[in-house]
Amino acid sequence: MPASAPIIDIAPPHILVVDDEKDIIELLSTAIERAGMTCSTATSARDALDIISRIPVDVVVTDIHMPEMSGIELGRRIKACSNANVIVMTGHVKDFTYEEIVAKGASDFLKKPVRLKEFIARLKRVLGERGTLASRNRALTDLKHNLEKYRLAMDGFVQAMSRAVEIRDPYTAGHQRRVAKLAAAIAEKIGLSPDRIHGLRLAGAIHDIGKIGVPAEILCKPGKLNELEYGIIQLHPKVGYNILKDIAFPWPVAEIVLQHHERLDGSGYPQGLRGEAILKETRILSVADVFETIATHRPYRPARGLDKAMEELETNSGILYDPEAVSACQELFSDNRFSLD
Repeated sequence: MPASAPIIDIAPPHILVVDDEKDIIELLSTAIERAGMTCSTATSARDALDIISRIPVDVVVTDIHMPEMSGIELGRRIKACSNANVIVMTGHVKDFTYEEIVAKGASDFLKKPVRLKEFIARLKRVLGERGTLASRNRALTDLKHNLEKYRLAMDGFVQAMSRAVEIRDPYTAGHQRRVAKLAAAIAEKIGLSPDRIHGLRLAGAIHDIGKIGVPAEILCKPGKLNELEYGIIQLHPKVGYNILKDIAFPWPVAEIVLQHHERLDGSGYPQGLRGEAILKETRILSVADVFETIATHRPYRPARGLDKAMEELETNSGILYDPEAVSACQELFSDNRFSLD
């Protein structure tokens, strides 16, 4: 025989009634229990706070006028230490408005003497809204968890693509990683949002993915490239864009990869874009890419060092490279707080 479904024990709502009049407490607690809910009672605000500190309570029903502490002050303290809803009762309706009571954090406002049917109906409404809010909070928590899982998977996928490029081109192993690190540091110094910096870091980690389409003998050639070979190399931003364009990144990763050899004066490739037509993230990435390329070893030449790399950026700041990104790069290395490794 198939196993029977497990019985899920759902505890009934727990209501706390607070009033210095015992007759009111007895009347309301009886109605609450007849409606299938659990009820605790207190004759003072201090007793109520003690109960809440020990027992989970869903809704507190409290009178306003009580010795030592008013129901409004009690509601304020409850909101500071618990997620219980508060329903306020009073026989002095003229002293308060519904809007005033709700503004102080109450979920509802009842006039004494309380009609029991209305009281139970109001209580169920508050509990219903409470359940809906709890469901929404759970759904939001699940959504955040799933988004984090998606982001981690996406980051892992990008890193795998980055390693695939570097396996084919061992001479520039680590180039993309270093460029991504430097670009993110520049972007942070400039003041880009953390979200945009994350997208830039991912784009930097795979900005040369299009080199998968370049023959290995060209990538690893120890001498100067001829015109045909250089033309093939220049295809890699477009190849990279075609690889990435259909992936639904939350950032313009494919466009950043496509533009990373564009220059402010229009002398770059593949589109010859100028100035503001180039994405801000791309302008930052270009500075990081040029700096790292000059500073480190390449198959066709030894590393030229940090000074030569900075000289290139300074000489062509505002001409080829974004001056704000160049300035931020200068600051990073001038205070010795940043290292490419």
